[in-house]
Amino acid sequence: MNDEVEVVCPACSPKIAVPHDVLKGGQNPVVQCQECENVHPAKIEKVKTFNVKVIISKGDESFTQTTLLTSEEDLMVEDEIIVDDGESDEVYPILITAIESGEKRLKKANASEISTIWGRAIDEVVVKIAVHRGKKTEPLHKRVPGGYEFVIGQEETVDKTKIRIKKIKIRDGTLESKTGIAIPAKFIKRIFAEEIVRKSWGDGKTQWSMKGKGRSW
Repeated sequence: MNDEVEVVCPACSPKIAVPHDVLKGGQNPVVQCQECENVHPAKIEKVKTFNVKVIISKGDESFTQTTLLTSEEDLMVEDEIIVDDGESDEVYPILITAIESGEKRLKKANASEISTIWGRAIDEVVVKIAVHRGKKTEPLHKRVPGGYEFVIGQEETVDKTKIRIKKIKIRDGTLESKTGIAIPAKFIKRIFAEEIVRKSWGDGKTQWSMKGKGRSW
């Protein structure tokens, strides 16, 4: 079985990383897009992880947790993230209110630069969804309660767009694709879906085109 990575595809998704199979590793890796099967070279960077302190305010109280971030993540004030504390096994959706890097406060920073995140606990999360539309992939977002479950193979409506969930990337790095698997929103990093396009009534047939086929009006 080939290794799997998420990188941009020059053919169908030049801005959003999508799942690829690694056909050739080493210094000059070659990958194949799982969406459009395009084969192309890719730059695969080794991901580093960081344990970052998070101070969460909830009502009139504040408490400290830690969360694991990767070198692929850029965060900014007003982002919504999931704080997954490995020691306490607690999960908190928060809205970032401040980012500290040493003695500086930044509006935006890579995980490698962050010493402390300040955030406000929220009851809802925003789930990122990469929607495959024909030969292109476009980003959508859906705000739901943290416990809301997305089911692979299930239909959802996002900003009046009908989609069918194909795969779900979980925050621990695993990628689920088996139909019927349900995952709570608070654990989801990204959903990969396809747009559902339903043909209109009659599939383009008119009153005149139906004549001669035993139809009366």
